[in-house]
Amino acid sequence: MFEFEILKKDRRTNARAGVLKTPHGTIETPSYVVVGTHGAVRCLDSEDISKTKTQLIISNTYHLWRTLGEKLESFPGLHEFMWNGPIMTDSGGFQVFSLGFGREHGMGKFGGIDSRKDDIFLESEKNLVRVTEDGAHFNDDYGESYLDAEKSVAIQEKLGADIIVAFDEPTSPRHDYAYTKKSLERTHKWALRSLKARTRKDQAMYGVVQGGAFRDLREASAKFIGAQPFEGFAIGGSYGESMGAPREQMLSVIRWSAAHLPEEKPRHLLGIGKIEDVFDAVELGMDTFDCVIPTREARHGSLWTKFGRLDIKKGIWQGSHMKIQGDCPCPVCSEVKLTRGKLRELFKAKNQSAGRLATMHNIFFFNNLLEKIRMSIKEGRFPEFKKEFLANL
Repeated sequence: MFEFEILKKDRRTNARAGVLKTPHGTIETPSYVVVGTHGAVRCLDSEDISKTKTQLIISNTYHLWRTLGEKLESFPGLHEFMWNGPIMTDSGGFQVFSLGFGREHGMGKFGGIDSRKDDIFLESEKNLVRVTEDGAHFNDDYGESYLDAEKSVAIQEKLGADIIVAFDEPTSPRHDYAYTKKSLERTHKWALRSLKARTRKDQAMYGVVQGGAFRDLREASAKFIGAQPFEGFAIGGSYGESMGAPREQMLSVIRWSAAHLPEEKPRHLLGIGKIEDVFDAVELGMDTFDCVIPTREARHGSLWTKFGRLDIKKGIWQGSHMKIQGDCPCPVCSEVKLTRGKLRELFKAKNQSAGRLATMHNIFFFNNLLEKIRMSIKEGRFPEFKKEFLANL
């Protein structure tokens, strides 16, 4: 039911093109994973999603668990509820960080903060999570709750995604080596408990590599997680520019981790999705990655083109007859033939169709870019394509 095959490797980098087979469809990799946090891609219905070249959607286990409550027992599953294509769920581990030390340390992974702001470090807020060796105790807007490896797996099995993730604890860039090491040991124990807790055979489980920005911890984690019987692996943690860290740090984390993971299994990069980061992640051997950039930025009027990002709300686009991108094959540009001026007008009027149209364009743009990246790998010209594309941004 779950298979991964590498079809082509780039001769000059670690980029690879492959296919990931799931019970609900085949995913061509590398692939962008669209975020549908609450079991829905905001602004879009399933018909809209089908027009965006989307291959895989990731939903948030913690938020679905808390909002569904007792209804989880009778929940029909995400495929019936949202989309009948391949679906992935995270473990809820990110909320251990974002509602805990992320608040206390005044930060959040990209998507946890407003990506349009330059400030990375925000005001410190109350830590809403108490982490123990067994699991995490939450006291947030949903009320008091407890989540551990066994419960996370049980929830994800109820949600019914094709790919689920082992429970883990991401650490903060402000954590020192001692805490990060202790947290890593806890994550490894939770990974083993997650494997033991699974009961469904039709779901693949990914183990998560943690270790902060410490090379020895990242390598140790990759070796440990890579030796376990997971169907795939995810590289997690709070890293990169979105956390106020040098961009090179994120790339180093990927290099250290990927070097010690089994090459024949798929690798997912959690929460990373800027265009430059996507190219670098692919070059370093990543197969899938999720990020809120296409959807969240679309809702705020930020549109992506091959020349970079544009703010459709700016006065310069008032009355403009230009399309979002002249040669864009997305349905918004090629079928609706929406102009920048008209889309700006819709946003200014707070018309609900503005977010829908912008979201469709952005998701299609990123998925179409990944399609071109896959083709460049298969044709042996990935480095050249990367250089050409980034030169226009």
